[in-house]
Amino acid sequence: MMDDQAKLEQFIRRALEEDVGPGDYTSLACIPPDSVSQAKLLVKDPGVISGVDVAERIFMYVDPDAKFDQFKGDGEDIIPGDIAFTVTCNTQALLKVERIVLNTMQRMSGITTLSSRFAFEVGDLPVTILDTRKTTPLMRFLEKWAVEAGGCTNYRIGLFDWIMIKDNHIDACGSITKAIDKVHAFLESNNLELGITVEVRNLVELHEVLERGGITRIMFDNFEIPILAEGVATVGNRFETEASGGINLSNVRRYAQTGVQFISVGALTHSAESVDLSLKVM
Repeated sequence: MMDDQAKLEQFIRRALEEDVGPGDYTSLACIPPDSVSQAKLLVKDPGVISGVDVAERIFMYVDPDAKFDQFKGDGEDIIPGDIAFTVTCNTQALLKVERIVLNTMQRMSGITTLSSRFAFEVGDLPVTILDTRKTTPLMRFLEKWAVEAGGCTNYRIGLFDWIMIKDNHIDACGSITKAIDKVHAFLESNNLELGITVEVRNLVELHEVLERGGITRIMFDNFEIPILAEGVATVGNRFETEASGGINLSNVRRYAQTGVQFISVGALTHSAESVDLSLKVM
């Protein structure tokens, strides 16, 4: 994420346009333009911090002379009372971005905290926990950064970097075999090389995929654990295997114990609770 500085700057500009508009009239009215203040990022919930680097970039964007001192880095455990960083900068600039910093960091820290819990549950097993495209529009790059900070793995960045043939594609196309055939024809005609995942809803569809072949990964969607274990054993080493649907912290370990190689969890991003943080002028 931090390699994509242009995307981050675009995010900051859009956030300022949304929240500040023509001006932070309260601060402009109350605070002298040459005032400088120091503030601390105070942790109020236990969890795992994320977005510290983003916060620094936001402050530097509105005040290039800001001084930022970091005490907690992305992916580190936090408890109430911890101070993640202090920042010294122009007071009007500080107050202008206070809410943008907090909203972004609280969201990212919630995702990192939940991701770290999933990663811990299966830490001793040969399985990879994946995120999904179930992200907040225009915040995907930040939310996926937060997933990685928590020890899980990014899957697809968008619809363009991996082929995923899901139930709607199959039903609209007529069959799994037809869908795979059309995908291969499309990739060849467009000179593309992409991984191909096919979603299966039952063992009948699994056998159709195995008969057709020509794919990278089979995704077992909403399979009960015993049937998933049977399906994974049936696939063997022929293709990669992935489980998705209905997987949570209470059952992720049992899913992983089936031998499935990947588990995709939309909840990492769509169900994470924000971590309570506060920015206080010192």
